[in-house]
Amino acid sequence: QVQPVESGGGLVQAGGSLRLSCAASGRTISTYGMGWFRQAPGKEREFVASISWTGGTTNYADSVKGRFTISRDNAKNTVYLQMNSLKPEDTAVYYCARSPYGGTSIDIKAYDSWGQGTQVTVSA
Repeated sequence: QVQPVESGGGLVQAGGSLRLSCAASGRTISTYGMGWFRQAPGKEREFVASISWTGGTTNYADSVKGRFTISRDNAKNTVYLQMNSLKPEDTAVYYCARSPYGGTSIDIKAYDSWGQGTQVTVSA
């Protein structure tokens, strides 16, 4: 069973940057699509970005397009989310998840293994 583990969250001022990492333990993630989701207090979990198993295809929510970049290093069994030009509305718990379908789905139901999340707080 692949268990994603997120890291890299923290407190940053608006306009700043953070890079989240998602390391997988147990098995390789190299044949799986991977995604990042986030959940703000009182809101539903929402799609942020996803990447295909090869890394050749990515998908982004409109709210982060042009500011966030998802990437992966299959040799290190790790997925990254580079977040630039952060805004207070990006404040949320960020989750990494694995999709057995290999693609870049935005559908939360396409993901079957989730990490515990890492808090990102952006101050105004």
